[in-house]
Amino acid sequence: MAAMRSLMSPFVNRRILLGKETVALYENVQEFVVAEVDGEVVGCGALHVMWEDLGEVRSVAVSPDHGGQGIGAKIIGELERRARDLGLSRLFCLTFEVNFFGRLGFEPIGEHVVAPDVYAQLVRSPDEGIAEFLDLAHVKPNTLGNTRMLKHL
Repeated sequence: MAAMRSLMSPFVNRRILLGKETVALYENVQEFVVAEVDGEVVGCGALHVMWEDLGEVRSVAVSPDHGGQGIGAKIIGELERRARDLGLSRLFCLTFEVNFFGRLGFEPIGEHVVAPDVYAQLVRSPDEGIAEFLDLAHVKPNTLGNTRMLKHL
């Protein structure tokens, strides 16, 4: 956990990733995958299930020393594999890295990406990621400049 936190910290400081309390990382440790090179954690990412067919890719980070080596794409590939194993058919991400996610098949989305009855259920969730997915006004100050993207698996 310390290695993941250290890896994500510079991205959080630059407001590229949303910061998470250490307790939240531990609570969600089962959602994460890590990439290692010679025993060193050089990348991480998480898959969070949002609905019966929908997951969110969260907290994707790769060490700048290992950028451009395909590590991020491998992390996303593993998260997609896990999503399919869970029966998910769509993956959401909120990102500044539009080109990276675009190369992996994610596309920008607008409004109304779920049926009204699903929206009515999701809007009740206290999860900030779901609020970001729904593009709710109370999260907009924290997500300015980010792009909401979706991939169909």
